[in-house]
Amino acid sequence: MKKFTSLQFLLVISMTFGQTDYEKAAETVQKNTVKSHLYFLSDDLLLGRETGTRGNRIAAAYLADQLMRFGVEPNPVSGDYYQDFELHRRSAPDRLELGLDGSGPLRTVALYTYSIVADTRTVFLNYGEPADYSGQEVAGKIVLVRGGTPGGNGLNETYQATRRKREAAMEHGALGLVELVSFDDATWDRVERGLSSRTGLPTEEPPFIHLWVQDPGSLSLPQIGAEIPITLDSDDPELQVIQTRNVVGMLPGTDPILDDEYIIYSAHYDHIGTGKPDASGDSIYNGARDNGIGTTAVLSIAENLGKYPTRRPALFVFFTAEELGLLGSRYYVEHPVIPLEKTVYCFNTDGGGYNDTTLATIIGLNRTTAKKHILEGARGFGLKPVDDPVPEQGLFDRSDNVSFARAGIPAPTYSTGFNSFDEEYLKYYHQLADEAGSLDYDYLLKFFRGYVLTGRLIANDPETPFWVPGDVYEPAGKALYQMTEAKN
Repeated sequence: MKKFTSLQFLLVISMTFGQTDYEKAAETVQKNTVKSHLYFLSDDLLLGRETGTRGNRIAAAYLADQLMRFGVEPNPVSGDYYQDFELHRRSAPDRLELGLDGSGPLRTVALYTYSIVADTRTVFLNYGEPADYSGQEVAGKIVLVRGGTPGGNGLNETYQATRRKREAAMEHGALGLVELVSFDDATWDRVERGLSSRTGLPTEEPPFIHLWVQDPGSLSLPQIGAEIPITLDSDDPELQVIQTRNVVGMLPGTDPILDDEYIIYSAHYDHIGTGKPDASGDSIYNGARDNGIGTTAVLSIAENLGKYPTRRPALFVFFTAEELGLLGSRYYVEHPVIPLEKTVYCFNTDGGGYNDTTLATIIGLNRTTAKKHILEGARGFGLKPVDDPVPEQGLFDRSDNVSFARAGIPAPTYSTGFNSFDEEYLKYYHQLADEAGSLDYDYLLKFFRGYVLTGRLIANDPETPFWVPGDVYEPAGKALYQMTEAKN
C-alpha cells in the first residue's frame, strides 16, 4: 500500500477544502454517469414505472442501491432506504362512450374522470370563460364548451386553457366538463394514447368528469346557456389497493449549529406505465423526461454530497404516485422521517420536457429567499434561469413541492428549460417518444450541474431560507417554524 508523506497528506486536504462549490459540482456530475441513470430508469424493462407495478419496484431498488453506493445513510425510521405505504386507487374506465344531441358515440378521452353512467342535462357555455357563466345555472349539470380560446383551438391553446376551464366548472357546482376539440387525426391519436394511459385517481377525489371529445363537424351547437341532450356511459370502476414506497436516504451536515436545518432534495420516480400501442407496436411510456431527469438530478446531488458534505444535513426523497395525485409526497408530509419543523427547504425537481436548451425553468423562482442561489447555480453553468412561463396553468401547485409548501416549507421546482407548452414540449409529455435516446445530454449536463451547485449554495448559506414576504404560503411557514415578528 502506497503511503502518503505528511506534506502530501496536507496537500490533498488543502486541495479538497480549497475547491469551490462550482468545482465540486463540475467534478462529480459527469455525462456518462447521468446518461447511465437515465437509460436504466427509462428502459423498457421497467414498463413505464407505474405505481404499484414490478417496474416501479425495480426503479425503487435501483435508487436505494445508488444511495447506498454514494454512502448515504438509510431512512432513520425504517432502517432501510424505503418508506412503504398503501394507497387506494380507482381505475380509469376501459369503456367510455359519449353522445351529443342524438349522435352516435364520439371519440372521447378522459382527462379527469370517474366511471359514470349519465343521462343528464348539459348546458352549452361557448368557450367556458368566466363571462360565459354570467346568469347561468350549471349546478348538477355537465358544462359543454369549445376547446381552446377564441384566439386559437390548436393543441397548445387547448391544453393551456383546459385547467382553468375545469376549475371554473367545479367552482360553479357542475357535475362535469366536456370540451369539443378539433384536432387532426395525428394529433388526436397522440392525445388518445397519452391520456388513455392514465390509470385512475385517488378514491378521495371529488366525483367530477372532464372529457375531451373530437368534434365530428356535424354537431349543431345552440346559443350560450341552452341545453343539449347528452348520453354518457362507461364501465364500473375498479377499486384497487396498492402497496408502494418512497425511497429515502439522509446525510449529516458538517456544521453543528445548522444540524437541525435539513434540506430535502426531491423528485418523483413513478411514471404512467403502458397504454395503447402506436404504429410501431410501442406501448411503453418510458418517462425519460417525466421524471427520469428529475430523479437523476437528485441522484447527482446525492453522489456529490456523499463526497463533499454541506453545512446543512440533507434528506433525499424519491416519491412514488405523483402521477396519481402527488400521493407519495402527501404521504411523506403526513409521516415525515425528520420533523417538518427541522426541514427548512425542499428543492424539488420535476418536468415534462424542454424546448429551450438555454434555460433552466424554476417554478417558484421568485417566491423564496434562496432565489439568489438558484440564479447563481444555473448561471454558473451557462443557463438562464426563468420563472414559470405559463402561470395560468398553476404548475407550482401541481408537483410534489406543493405538499411541502402547504405545510409551510419553502419549496420551488427546478425544471428543464421551457417557455411554453408548444408542439416540441407536448410531443414528449406523457408520450411514447419520451425515451432516453431522444435527450440532449450536453444540455442536461449543464442542467444537472446547475441543480447540484444551487443545492450546495443553499445548504452552505448561514442564512436560513424562507418565503418572500407576502407569499401565500408565508403564514403556514411562520406557523410551522413558530416565527414571531421579532424573529423575522
